[in-house]
Amino acid sequence: MTEPSLPASAGRIWRFGDNIDTDAMAPAVWMKATPEVLASHCLEGLRPEFPGHVRQGDVVVAGANFGIGSSREQAPQALRHLGVRAVVAPSFGGLFYRNAINLGLPVLVCPDTSRLADGATATVDLENAVLQLDDGTTVACEPVPAFLREILGAGGLIPHLKARLARG
Repeated sequence: MTEPSLPASAGRIWRFGDNIDTDAMAPAVWMKATPEVLASHCLEGLRPEFPGHVRQGDVVVAGANFGIGSSREQAPQALRHLGVRAVVAPSFGGLFYRNAINLGLPVLVCPDTSRLADGATATVDLENAVLQLDDGTTVACEPVPAFLREILGAGGLIPHLKARLARG
């Protein structure tokens, strides 16, 4: 079975530090709001300009343990709603990682993100697990297993399962 491809797109890199928890992405005070309102407050406590200036195709690059904390599927949902193309970090909170995949948000484990500068432009190549920087260099990440790329290519777990069931 062939997996749907995820189109490459160039976007701005937004850098964040270590130990960014899901509460920063989906603040508790906004949890009962609409997805649009919740997303408008995503990561604003760390970078107030982020929710208003992030654009379709941009890439979040963080330090270790991105997405630690409570299991809020709204956290990756808010990033995806804002148009974030992918999240790149040396490590992720396990629940965030799986929630992101389930919701169709690519997450790439990249042991060395030091060359991924805030404000630089990068193109994400999920199939080859690399980021192509605007200066022509590439940064390799850990390969994403084919079954996870298939889920991501379908737009998340539910669309993936619906497509599988429809095929019989």
